[in-house]
Amino acid sequence: MARVLLVDDDRQLLDVLALALGEAGHDVSSAEDGLQALDAIAKLQPQLVVADINMPRLDGLSLCRRLRESGDLTPIILLTSRDGEIDEALGLELGADDYVTKPFAMRVLLARIAALLRRDAVRAGTEASVTRALRVGALALDSERVEVRWKDTLVACTLTEFRLLEALAQRSGVVHTRQQLLEAARGDDSVVGQRIVDVYVRRLRRKLEAVDPEFAAIETVVGLGYRWNA
Repeated sequence: MARVLLVDDDRQLLDVLALALGEAGHDVSSAEDGLQALDAIAKLQPQLVVADINMPRLDGLSLCRRLRESGDLTPIILLTSRDGEIDEALGLELGADDYVTKPFAMRVLLARIAALLRRDAVRAGTEASVTRALRVGALALDSERVEVRWKDTLVACTLTEFRLLEALAQRSGVVHTRQQLLEAARGDDSVVGQRIVDVYVRRLRRKLEAVDPEFAAIETVVGLGYRWNA
């Protein structure tokens, strides 16, 4: 069971989702727009947020951006009636962990929620990663705290970003394909474009370059994927 916050201005859909998630054993709360969601997140501290993109006052993308800018790493699944890799890339750029396009089968959403909660379990120490602590050159990863440090400076990363970085650093110098990194980062078999890995890598580079403008340890291998070059 997990505390899940549903955010959507469609009351009928909220009721359907709340019923399905409740039957799956989750403790469900709801909000009808992004501003209500911010208040609910502060009070309830949910373990996962499912938010529609198109909402009044504060939409899902803006909600996601505000949470990440404040350092809140609560896993977020975005729902949208829009399709296309550009929309998905935008949501992931802003820090979303997953993306589901309407209309969707309820079992698909429940599977995505379960997969994301499994990935996030490491934060509570209920699921061990391959290593608890990893240091490669200037990079330090703490799997129990899901902390990334570069040159002893803390870098705020989502769990998806952490898992991807961990996969690269564990095998320094080895080329990882986009599919391998996607499986490591997401930990499920959901069908998304492998190019989404480029979004994750671009986001990681931007965060690490903010700490160290000369950061260049994530190397692009044209036609293959990426490798960690310590």
